[in-house]
Amino acid sequence: MPKYHMHRKDREIVDPSKKRDLFIKGNFATIALCRGDEPYLVTLNYGYDGTAQCLYFHCARKGLKLDFLRQNPNVCATIIEDLGYVDGQCDHKYRSVVIWGAMSIVKDPEEKRRGMNVLLEHLERHPEEIREKSLSKQDVYQKMAILRLDIARICGKEHM
Repeated sequence: MPKYHMHRKDREIVDPSKKRDLFIKGNFATIALCRGDEPYLVTLNYGYDGTAQCLYFHCARKGLKLDFLRQNPNVCATIIEDLGYVDGQCDHKYRSVVIWGAMSIVKDPEEKRRGMNVLLEHLERHPEEIREKSLSKQDVYQKMAILRLDIARICGKEHM
């Protein structure tokens, strides 16, 4: 895929720490998938693993997004921090990142646990309670799918 230049260079986020901040603050990513000429868009909550430069997601073991991923693992995603509409100015304040990469269905049981822990640490105030209550049995991981989006490229934009 060719890399396009940003039309409004004055709005580009070039500082990697600002992009990372968006990953850390965000809770939802909207994922664009495609098989053949059929597009599919889904919004999921995620966990950000800054060390591995990936996002983890969990979902059911069957479903449309998994069917799409099996045919085409290349995805594009976006995370948006909505800072609000500016009334009377016909303007909107925001920060966003667009992510390109490959998404895979995690098979390794240890990585499934690790991915779910990344999700819990990212989303929950008290992740240990959820681990104890919902994830203490081994078979729970056999009943869910964990997805990993390996980030290949990020483009950030803001209007403050």
